[in-house]
Amino acid sequence: MELSVIQKIAVFALPVLFAITLHEAAHGFVARHFGDMTAYAAGRVSLNPLRHIDLVGTIIVPLVSLLVADILFGWAKPVPVNFSNLHRPKQDMLWVAAAGPLSNLAMALFWAGTYKLGMSLVPGNPALAWLVFVGACGIFVNVIFMVLNLLPLPPLDGGRMLVSVLPHRLAWRFAKIEPYGFVILIVLLLTKVLGYILWPLIAASISGIGLVFNIAPAELFYLLRAL
Repeated sequence: MELSVIQKIAVFALPVLFAITLHEAAHGFVARHFGDMTAYAAGRVSLNPLRHIDLVGTIIVPLVSLLVADILFGWAKPVPVNFSNLHRPKQDMLWVAAAGPLSNLAMALFWAGTYKLGMSLVPGNPALAWLVFVGACGIFVNVIFMVLNLLPLPPLDGGRMLVSVLPHRLAWRFAKIEPYGFVILIVLLLTKVLGYILWPLIAASISGIGLVFNIAPAELFYLLRAL
């Protein structure tokens, strides 16, 4: 099926906007649950994408990363969290950080269901074939966001989760990497090392979701290439 330009934009835009918005809102929501109202007071516990989009990290960098390194890489405006306000700062940090990747996993499962629904509707309703494409993109985008953010490098969620579970002395030393975290990521991206690290994890995650929904990963990548 040949998609129009508007349909192609919608296919990619919807999953990306939801992936970013819910990821960041989840951090703020869990932080509020554990006692920190910083994100809530700043209006960041919101499903409004405009509150989370960063011009450079959400739009420019993802486009450049796809062209340069063939990997979707980017970020939204970080949700402000004052970890000292949490009930148990070191322990609760784990759940605040994990909320983002877990939201992406939930969305990947949602889009997998959308994909299956689209596949069942397409034979009798060709006009709804876009559900198949948006579902495939939704799985792919959210798995990338989840895997990328689980890398054990501060300030990524995986890095903060590791800080939470490490003994205090090691956690303090490891956390000192955070000011250089994005520089390290950019170097890994430009040297294409990031892609070598992420792609096996992305493929394994998509295969796992495929097993749950009886979706062949090859089908998803075929549809993505068709776009």
